[in-house]
Amino acid sequence: MDGVKIMDLKALYQEILNEHNINPNHKGVIENPTFTLQGVNPSCGDNIYLQLVIDENGIITDGSFNGSGCAVSQASVDMMLDSIIGKSKEEALRLAQLFMDMIQGKASDGQIEELDEAAALKNISFMPARVKCAVLGWHTMQEMLSKNLTSGQGTASHCEEGSCQ
Repeated sequence: MDGVKIMDLKALYQEILNEHNINPNHKGVIENPTFTLQGVNPSCGDNIYLQLVIDENGIITDGSFNGSGCAVSQASVDMMLDSIIGKSKEEALRLAQLFMDMIQGKASDGQIEELDEAAALKNISFMPARVKCAVLGWHTMQEMLSKNLTSGQGTASHCEEGSCQ
């Protein structure tokens, strides 16, 4: 019976990933974003432009992404935006750290639930070639918010320091 539940869960996670890749909620361009940062994964060619609108109270009121990449990178950034819109910069950064902890196997199941649909990427760590794809949007957002980068380019190069695996 447990085998059936695991298969059902894997199928659900695959469905969530496919839905965010095929029908992303946040793909597009925002006029007058507060922040825009390019995220690049040089190892596979994923390339996104992340845009956020943050109000005077530090709340992320809108977000979008544009660019090209594999299904994992596109779906992950879309799920990330679902998770952080309506949250403060600090809460978005906390969720990003929780996502990284999940990828590294350091987060409990209870903590992972906070990530909502992004929890579908929990087992991506078993596919090392896809880890950088999954974290690209999250790392781009972390660089943007922690360094207050209003524009520029970020990379997944910090993954090479071991923080993504």
